[in-house]
Amino acid sequence: MIIKYSAPCLLGLEGLVADELRQMEALNVQAKNGRVDFEGNENILVRSNLWSRYSERILIYMGEGYVKTFEDLFQLVKAIPWEEWIDPKDAFPVKGYSLNSLLHSVSDCQSIIKKAIVERLKSKYSISWFEETGPIHRIQFSIMKDTACLFIDSSGEGLHKRGYRPVSNTAPIKETLAAAMADLARVRHYHTLYDPTCGSGTILIEGAMKALNIAPGLHRSFASERFYRIPEEIWRSERSRAMDMIIHDADFKAYGSDIDAHALEIATENARRAGVAMKIDFSKHDIREFKKRSEKGTLICNPPYGERMGDIRTAREIYSVMGEKFTSERGWAYYIISPDEEFESCFGRKADKRRKLYNGMIKCQLYMYYK
Repeated sequence: MIIKYSAPCLLGLEGLVADELRQMEALNVQAKNGRVDFEGNENILVRSNLWSRYSERILIYMGEGYVKTFEDLFQLVKAIPWEEWIDPKDAFPVKGYSLNSLLHSVSDCQSIIKKAIVERLKSKYSISWFEETGPIHRIQFSIMKDTACLFIDSSGEGLHKRGYRPVSNTAPIKETLAAAMADLARVRHYHTLYDPTCGSGTILIEGAMKALNIAPGLHRSFASERFYRIPEEIWRSERSRAMDMIIHDADFKAYGSDIDAHALEIATENARRAGVAMKIDFSKHDIREFKKRSEKGTLICNPPYGERMGDIRTAREIYSVMGEKFTSERGWAYYIISPDEEFESCFGRKADKRRKLYNGMIKCQLYMYYK
């Protein structure tokens, strides 16, 4: 049976999410603002949760409609076949948001949606009370310009939580953004990757997982693993397929450095949890001590932001040092993310290409030097 899905993502990553979903053999993939809609069977639900490097979660699309009153919302939600996914004992908490709509009270919308689902399930299961002790089917809603969309979250925790980073240092970069930067830098299994401001190691770990073709969700669990609608055999077969696709003989190597010894301890442990520790060499060095250890290389880094760390002057000094150390050489490419519009001036040369990305709510540019 073909099911409709939606994959929310950070702004700027919609194209990458659409491409990876097509590679997973998803159907009718459509990139939209902040999300990608697609279709497929239950295998695609499992595969997209296991393999999506760039999206935030996988939602099961349940329905949408135009609503101007709470009665409109109630009738819309009640008409949706929730019983196709929710069993009598399942839990179904509701969360969401409303923007530029007549129904602007989120708490009232939550209550109406919950009540409508209960009424629908009452009529289908002929019971009057729901204990909600079973698997959690989190209902998500969005109401934008009076159009309500309803989903069930199949992921549970956000997909950026791969499971290897329980602890991080100050100002980490999100795993999904780090993976996107590795993709934009075209990291491959034969590359040598560098990050001289590596912090807790996220960029290098995501680069290594991409190079070795390790599914980012391979070592974590998902809410939909407990959904009665998804046979356990699908999870077993898709996980087995993912294990078989790992590249074990890759020539990939990564070098990470930072001035924070504690951050490097965390990075080393994170890499071990991710299964890529043997591919990454961490060492304690200041950016001013950066040295190339290979003939060719790809460097990706997320240097300190003045806005975030409270010292714009220091950040710009680091950009200047980078400009001196990251010299233009055949076989070398540099990818640096920063929100500072003065970055190129401090770095000392114009980027060959720029791409707008968001690190959380911070609008940044990925400055690319590869010529």
